[in-house]
Amino acid sequence: MLELIEAIFLGIVQGLTEFLPVSSSGHLLLGQYFLELDPERFGLPFDVALHLGTLVAVVIYFWRDLTRMAFAFLRSLRRRGLSENPDERLAYLVLVSTVPAALIGFLLEDFFETAVRSPWVVVFNLVLVGALFIVGEVVGKHTRRASKLTFWEAAGIGLAQAAALVPGVSRSGATITLGLFLGLRREEAARFSFLMSVPIIAGAGSLQLVEVLAEGMSAYDTLLFGIGFVSSVVVGYLAIRFFIRFIADHSLRAFAYYRFALAAVVAVALILF
Repeated sequence: MLELIEAIFLGIVQGLTEFLPVSSSGHLLLGQYFLELDPERFGLPFDVALHLGTLVAVVIYFWRDLTRMAFAFLRSLRRRGLSENPDERLAYLVLVSTVPAALIGFLLEDFFETAVRSPWVVVFNLVLVGALFIVGEVVGKHTRRASKLTFWEAAGIGLAQAAALVPGVSRSGATITLGLFLGLRREEAARFSFLMSVPIIAGAGSLQLVEVLAEGMSAYDTLLFGIGFVSSVVVGYLAIRFFIRFIADHSLRAFAYYRFALAAVVAVALILF
């Protein structure tokens, strides 16, 4: 019974922190570290469930945008060159932004899964990225639309997404912050961040799912998978809905202060305990 509650808890944590700029990997690492959760029980199958859950959440919320982009992309294949259609251009920008994270994740997967998985790494990155939130709010002009990005700028945002492989960075936080530095409006930066997460989460999740299916799952692992998946979908959708509305009228400073406070609490706990 306790493990079922833990599965729901981790699904809630993943759903909230995948889309809010506070670092899902950092929160999950800290949760597993301080709660002393069984790494074998909450291993690869459960990790796949959480990521597929967040993928479904973002697809449900942005299904209209994704459908328009998909059809615009397919139409573009029948001719040479890009049109001025914003959905078509956005589709290509998302694809370009996926490349850096996919390459870095593939080449350095073992490094990110072992060498940097430390609570102190999370503490450092919570503070660093929180500070960048504040700087980005001050420096950025916040006037551009995502479809007006250049392909080099999209690739740069893709590199920011790759940086989120380090616990504590936050995929949405890193990509939205760079978007602000590039002059994107807050809601445009958030929308582009969520749209670009679809192919990278789908790709990584599919590879992991193949591995899980090849190894097989027990009935109990399947139950944990389902619980983690459902809670991640529901909470992830609500988190996206809240954040898109919040960021349209508010800055990232609230999340920066949250990151600073969490870093301080974790640092004290690590020193004392």
